[in-house]
Amino acid sequence: MDITHYLQLRYHSVDPVILRGLRVWDTFDWGVDRDHRYLPTSQQEVLEKAAEFGIRGGLTMSMHDHRGRFAALTFASNEAHPPLLRSLTRYEKAMQLVAINVHIHARRRLAEDCVVDGITLTPREFECLKWAACGKSAWDISQILGVSKRTVTFHQENAKAKLGVRTINQAIVRMAARARS
Repeated sequence: MDITHYLQLRYHSVDPVILRGLRVWDTFDWGVDRDHRYLPTSQQEVLEKAAEFGIRGGLTMSMHDHRGRFAALTFASNEAHPPLLRSLTRYEKAMQLVAINVHIHARRRLAEDCVVDGITLTPREFECLKWAACGKSAWDISQILGVSKRTVTFHQENAKAKLGVRTINQAIVRMAARARS
């Protein structure tokens, strides 16, 4: 299962790891072999489907920044209780610091990647343009990102306005020129 398939099936909306991470800031282990009788069937199915693709368990550190944004650092394994994950659990506080630093670094990198000719696009505007550059229609992009076609069009229109162009193709050319420089 790849990320596109995961998003198309909207697993992110029922994934018990994501749902727990959204609710609280903590470190937790998870896996298909745990007792999940308390989970709704849809969440159990996500864990079972992950196991079919070799993800049987993991350790997740969730965090929320001062703006309410959520991020998580997850170590996953094809084993239910691998020794590495047990070792990481022992160093929970240190791992939380690692997770925070990874999150900060990733946010900075993503923000830098969203600059085209000195103009900063939002990550979603940039993402919509990247998918359009791959030949995807607004409808295709909406299915990939799990949003409405109208939302994709909204982000693409904002990106075009910021870049001072009239068409998506012109915006893609500006973005492509940035990648070559």
